[in-house]
Amino acid sequence: MMKNILHSQLSSGLLIGALLLSLTLIGGCDGGLFEDSSPEVSQASISADYVGSYGDQRVRGTPAHYGSPAEMAEYEPTASADRHTDFGQNPLVDAAIENKSTFSVDVNTASYTMMRSRLNAGRLPAPASVRTEEFINFFDYDYRPPEDGPFSIHTEMAPSYFGSDDQVQRHLMKIGVKAREVPLDEMKPNNLVFLIDVSGSMRPEVRLPLAKKSLHILLENLRPTDTVAIQTYASGSDTVLEPTPVRDFQTIDRAIDNLVAEGGTNGEGGIRDAYDMAEQAFVEGGNNRVIILTDGDFNVGKRGDDIVEMVRGYRERQIAMTAVGFGHGNHNDAVMEELAREGHGNYFYIDTLEEAHRIFGTHLTSTLEVIASDVRIQVEFNEEAVKNYRLLGYEKRVLDNEDFEKESTNAAEVGPGHEVTAFYEVELRQDFDELPDQVAQIRVRYKEELLGHSLEVRQEVLTSAIKSSFHQASPPFQFATAVAEFAGILRRSNDPEDRSFDEIHRVAKNAMFGHHPQQEEFLTLVTRAQQLW
Repeated sequence: MMKNILHSQLSSGLLIGALLLSLTLIGGCDGGLFEDSSPEVSQASISADYVGSYGDQRVRGTPAHYGSPAEMAEYEPTASADRHTDFGQNPLVDAAIENKSTFSVDVNTASYTMMRSRLNAGRLPAPASVRTEEFINFFDYDYRPPEDGPFSIHTEMAPSYFGSDDQVQRHLMKIGVKAREVPLDEMKPNNLVFLIDVSGSMRPEVRLPLAKKSLHILLENLRPTDTVAIQTYASGSDTVLEPTPVRDFQTIDRAIDNLVAEGGTNGEGGIRDAYDMAEQAFVEGGNNRVIILTDGDFNVGKRGDDIVEMVRGYRERQIAMTAVGFGHGNHNDAVMEELAREGHGNYFYIDTLEEAHRIFGTHLTSTLEVIASDVRIQVEFNEEAVKNYRLLGYEKRVLDNEDFEKESTNAAEVGPGHEVTAFYEVELRQDFDELPDQVAQIRVRYKEELLGHSLEVRQEVLTSAIKSSFHQASPPFQFATAVAEFAGILRRSNDPEDRSFDEIHRVAKNAMFGHHPQQEEFLTLVTRAQQLW
């Protein structure tokens, strides 16, 4: 599926150059279609058109609308200075040299919803904002839940539709992990602190107003015995509401409604105070969590890496963090992703009320509760069967192989009902009839508590289970393949001239399964991306 990196960079450069030349010739259009679209300048370049500040660095940007059509009532007149980390792409690995691959799971979906908001606003997403695993894991694939234990493991392998060529026949190996479900009425007690950015940059409709609506949705789905506190930060940090039982619904509701955006962005003080408040109301054996709602534009006190380091120091408190991003124009995706990764939490980006309902309604238990922590996967390939392999996505989650068994390894947390899907692109060593019985062994390690001891489950991938053609693979397998290819094109890893949007659309449409409206929406997004390309 992945193309030669140098070829991809050259193709990307030529494409972007042509677009910029075209825009210049037609007289310009307030910044073009791309949001920070050049991979090599995705973080800290300087533009004569606009210079915004982030610490002592300066970042390039162009004016941008944002959000879905339903949420674009207010235009935000700021330049696009969103910040992303370019994690590159995983290399092709010779199995004879290294036959083990280890990574932390990932249940974040922010990258996908950021892409959706950009396309709905008429712009292609910044390549560095596209994280393949978050595209794939946005969708549910109807995995069978475990009969006992916290996980069930599902594997499937078939020839690659997009990744093969005349010289090489590649296969895709899909690994799916399904966490056990927990009904809402069986969820652990919740001790939640809403940490809300009320700085001036949060004024636009798709920032603080949408954040407040999202919190109302969350509040409506909590139980009367759960507790909620509200800490805000702008130029300073303020306690708006001490820990309050949800049965006092009107008090919490009013506190949310009265929030107003003004001032700077002192995230350091707000985070410190929020953790302190969560610790004061700590529920032994409960869900103790800080939920930060912000655009990530910290400009007072500690910033960037220093904020992340502070959160890293709070791990021992057994208080998780959920990072929820809003708006764009100065959205710090890089810091938000790190805050969740280092804070035993997850990262979402809310662009519509529908997304708020998905995170804080439909998937509430998986958003708030942790049933397994430090979850990592190690795949051991049989080098007699596999010539080489490549992990698609998870670049920010790759671990050293020796870290798999270390108790101190920091990996991701998984909530009830979560599904985690990963693809490996694999070149088999010889003809199918001559392969050994086993292609790979999959091991999953996890802790049942944030600071518990590791347990392990294993499953083999057998040669006999390999499908003889892509079209024999299950519909979820085929649909996920189309999603992965779409991510590859948007991040400029794959060449759209070789595999067109039409093919992605056709594969995804033919593979639709179940009753998931997100699949229909995906087809629309593929069409929009093709029109903007």
